[in-house]
Amino acid sequence: MSELTNLGVKAIRDGVADGSFTAREVAEAFNTAVAEAADLNAFIVTTPDHALAAADAADAKRARGEDLGIMGGVPIGMKDLFATKGVQTTAASHILEGFTPEYESTVSQKLWDAGAGMLGKLNLDQFAMGSSNETSYFGNVNSPWRKEGSNAAMSPGGSSGGSSSAVAARIAPAATGTDTGGSIRQPAAFTGICGIKPTYGRCSRWGVVAFASSLDQAGPMARSVEDCAIMLEAMAGFDPKDATSLQMDVPAWEAGLDADLKGKKIGIPKEYRMDGTDEEILKSWEQGKEWLRDAGATIVDVSLPHTKYALPAYYIVAPAEASSNLARYDGVRYGLRDLPDGAGLQDMYAATRAAGFGDEVKRRILIGTYVLSAGFYDAYYTQAQKIRTLVSQDFEKAFAQCDAILAPTTPTASFPLGSLNEDPLTMYLNDVFAVPASLAGLPAMSVPATVNSDGLPLGLQVVGKPFDEQGVLNAGLAIQQRAGFDAQPEKWW
Repeated sequence: MSELTNLGVKAIRDGVADGSFTAREVAEAFNTAVAEAADLNAFIVTTPDHALAAADAADAKRARGEDLGIMGGVPIGMKDLFATKGVQTTAASHILEGFTPEYESTVSQKLWDAGAGMLGKLNLDQFAMGSSNETSYFGNVNSPWRKEGSNAAMSPGGSSGGSSSAVAARIAPAATGTDTGGSIRQPAAFTGICGIKPTYGRCSRWGVVAFASSLDQAGPMARSVEDCAIMLEAMAGFDPKDATSLQMDVPAWEAGLDADLKGKKIGIPKEYRMDGTDEEILKSWEQGKEWLRDAGATIVDVSLPHTKYALPAYYIVAPAEASSNLARYDGVRYGLRDLPDGAGLQDMYAATRAAGFGDEVKRRILIGTYVLSAGFYDAYYTQAQKIRTLVSQDFEKAFAQCDAILAPTTPTASFPLGSLNEDPLTMYLNDVFAVPASLAGLPAMSVPATVNSDGLPLGLQVVGKPFDEQGVLNAGLAIQQRAGFDAQPEKWW
């Protein structure tokens, strides 16, 4: 049964459909793998019964000769930012501990409708705020990877660290993630898997705990480009409950996969050669150019001149929206309530938020409240929005010269847990290559390229034009085929 956990989305779906094995056998194998991997701390809650019920439904459909759906028989991990009816949803925060929604997020409902089952709710940085998965109230997530010759616990990236760890460790064939400033792509790069952030609005945000509403976007994380294409097809689509949802048909991304890039131009942004970027990452970037040339693409230089302002602008816009979104957690309607003896309403608000939010969440709320306050709004928030517009315009001009952009996903490989905790700014710099695409709302994907001299994975990032997920997936497929990345972590958990 253990070999079933080595299969990805496509192989499981097709194997269940053709009778090679049953969906229940798959669900049981993954449930066992999840139970045995407690040391990773990837899951906050496990839901083996949900996985088995969906599997039995898939097997029954097959017995009746019915269509199983695009994700039929595939059990997945659900980032604990998506509301799941009857299953605790916490955003990895004490303030929401014990909250059980009476409704299902649109994205998770689409996945269940497509035949998927749920293995459990995955750990993350608290309210998706973090780049290392160390801010969760429920403890750090461990990467399944280790440096060669070391037992030091490594970061799986953030905020979707539970998702990346589970997929890389083969305890889930795929998982949902959310990406506000790199939270799908950076963890995917750190753990040697694929992850795509689609165009803003492609996947509904309804029922997803909000961090920064103009940036948050759900996407799939899996071990191959093909599996990401299948899962994204199931997740995407217009939702009248989300005012930012794109009223567009969902393309057949899986059927449209094509690694032949003849006639395509791939842009290389000169501004992404930044000080402090690991030499081995720059080397893998050069290798990526050669792979895309081999796939038939023409490599062209492009300029994104406002790149250096993107990260500071992001860390004004995102905390500002977070301070507004997180005002709803006040101890009144749901979640934690801390009511000291003799306390008034204001005291309850203060006590609840002090006890319920972690340090990083408090830091971002304070930053966000500051930049929105009278006297500072124009100096910070308005300026940051202007920078955001300039960053978007940079991409528009670049895409007049090319079809997609190739860049590193991260400036470094994964780092040991705890090594950057004393310096939030160094932690924020992890997202320096990911944030520009988020500010512009563009589709972007990380694909594993190679392992470095420490034996840790490195990822390459493809950024595409608005709504051109197909172009991003195809370039990613070309890299995947040429990289031949088959490294996987040695089991220690």
